[in-house]
Amino acid sequence: MTARSAGLLAVCAALVAGLLSVAGPADAAPSWLPSSGCEADLPPKPRPKPFDPRDLIPKVPDRIGIPLPYPRIRPVPEPESAEKPPVRIPSQQPPKNPCTDPCPDITDPPKPKRSTGPALSIEFPKITLDPAPKDIPVPVPNPNPAPRPPRPPVIHPGFASAPVTMKPAPPRIRGVDLVSTLTGKGSTSRTDKRWQIHGTDLGIMWEAAPGKIAVAFGDTFGKGFKPPGANGRDWRSNVLGFSSDRKLSDGMSIDTMVQDSRCHAAQILSARHIDRYEMTTIPTSGFAIGDRQFMSYMSVRTWGPIPGVWLTNYGGLAYSDDGGSTWTKDPYARWDNIFGTSQFQVSSMVPEGDHVYMFGTPNSRIGSVGVARVRTEDVLNKTAYQYWRDGRWVPARDGNVASPIFFGPAGELSARYDDASQRWQLSYLDAVRGSIVLRTARSPQGVWSEPSELVHSNRYAQLYGGFLHPWSSGRDLYFTMSTWTQYNVSLMRADIG
Repeated sequence: MTARSAGLLAVCAALVAGLLSVAGPADAAPSWLPSSGCEADLPPKPRPKPFDPRDLIPKVPDRIGIPLPYPRIRPVPEPESAEKPPVRIPSQQPPKNPCTDPCPDITDPPKPKRSTGPALSIEFPKITLDPAPKDIPVPVPNPNPAPRPPRPPVIHPGFASAPVTMKPAPPRIRGVDLVSTLTGKGSTSRTDKRWQIHGTDLGIMWEAAPGKIAVAFGDTFGKGFKPPGANGRDWRSNVLGFSSDRKLSDGMSIDTMVQDSRCHAAQILSARHIDRYEMTTIPTSGFAIGDRQFMSYMSVRTWGPIPGVWLTNYGGLAYSDDGGSTWTKDPYARWDNIFGTSQFQVSSMVPEGDHVYMFGTPNSRIGSVGVARVRTEDVLNKTAYQYWRDGRWVPARDGNVASPIFFGPAGELSARYDDASQRWQLSYLDAVRGSIVLRTARSPQGVWSEPSELVHSNRYAQLYGGFLHPWSSGRDLYFTMSTWTQYNVSLMRADIG
């Protein structure tokens, strides 16, 4: 079997797995006890009530809307206009009593009003036609484009040989437990009450400063969110919080988040929010070099009709010089998605020694994994990158020249270097297995171990993610896990041998 046919077979298998793995029962769903420990987050207790004849009336909506789709031309200025300075307020500190609601006027739902009409009257719903425009984005010249910084100088990093290291044995996973819910109702830090984060995913972590972990989330929703899936009002493509919690065995507390108003987490990376142009911008990893924060992200053109498949415009880098409050998307540190097959659309970047290593896949969750590297001082200069290809580091102007360090399908990578074991660790979603898995290696280029299963979708239906906590140590490997069924993030702990 050729490499091409094997890859096509893997893609087909991944697509099938993406459809089948979603149906697994969540037989180990999070405990009914909230991770916050707050009585207000407990499920309401059923109360007996006297008979009311109005309860016999069938529940019908007040209105039934029939969508009426129609095409609409939407001009999109290119390049982008200069953004207004983002609104920021000082981050609200944790309340002394964690069960205190800091913004009841904002976050508490209004009390439902009970009808006082005739006991057995039935009102028929109003039927309406709801116009549903389907945008056809058309780029148009922007008369007021944002100014661009000068392009960085061309660097010729040259070729470099490097040996592959001995293949380790697969990691030994002794057990995996859910520690706590990190986001949503009843979460450790009550993100719904403190920042209007009712539904979100990912939870990508890096050490932003000594004693401080940054944690980035993807598409985030406030009021109106109802699982499963990403939905609701107050859509933010990404939000960012910070944690100093070192005692992870009882959950991970989020101390603060970047805010733009009272009890509201801000979107930190801009997005056009135009389907089939730029639907959203999703963080994929983060790291710090000195006082500057970096974040890799993917510009999503559109979500595909098949689970686990999407199309990106490019994978890019953004940076922040004010501790993560405001971010700049570098206009040159981008890996364009040519014909939908380019590498490094979904990347995990890790500084180690004099280099930053970039592990990446094409868009979606069905590609193989490649690796590149760049010296820390040149991380925003795309011409300075070297790609691991055919047994050596080679320069290239594009990011589609890396050899697979192992074949996929692999989605949503998370890489770290563990000083204690002197091993690289890489977790990702294997769509064929329906599992989040872990590999290790002695060097970034490998040889990488065979994968070991961390957690399977038959325990947590429609799981994905699996982002490693930088402060994992010894046998305790902490990672975040998302599920589409709940569309929120949990903190997990694996006991590894």
